[in-house]
Amino acid sequence: MIDMTRLTIIGYRGCGKSTVAELLSGSLGLPWHDADVVLEGRAGCSITTLVHDQGEKAFRDLEQVVLADLLAGPPAIIATGGGVVLRPANRRLLRAHGRPVVWLFAAADIVRRRLAADPMTASRRPALSGGDPLDEVAATLSAREPLYRDSADVAFDTGRDSPQQITACIVAWLATRGSSVPGGSSERTV
Repeated sequence: MIDMTRLTIIGYRGCGKSTVAELLSGSLGLPWHDADVVLEGRAGCSITTLVHDQGEKAFRDLEQVVLADLLAGPPAIIATGGGVVLRPANRRLLRAHGRPVVWLFAAADIVRRRLAADPMTASRRPALSGGDPLDEVAATLSAREPLYRDSADVAFDTGRDSPQQITACIVAWLATRGSSVPGGSSERTV
């Protein structure tokens, strides 16, 4: 088993953060937390309702508090919300306390297809622009890519491999961290 206390997963919605976090939990023997689920529990409502009733700023404020609390908590794997990297303070938290930070990404067409197939998209994944969440994927991915890259230690393309394969690649990367990083087909250092 790999000895570690924390692993944080970032990436856009629909890129497999929660799925891979759960699989990593079993592989690494650490509990895992979905930051969006924790946030909804604290808010007492869905993210969509929170954004609708109180605005995006209230949502982002609570997201920042949840991130700080999870990073200060006991050892765990943390799957963050897709927009957690938007605030500079969150990126600083990730760099200071979230390492290693794994960025999961996929091409816009793959993300759109996943979101369209997910019945939870409308209730848990609001379009922050006020429109259809599927319409904003490409532009939002493009705008956030530099922020994900700036925050991450390594990135994996979840559009090419299964969650189980991605999990195995992350575990292999963790095992070799500090030496040479393996050059798997879905991995790139950032």
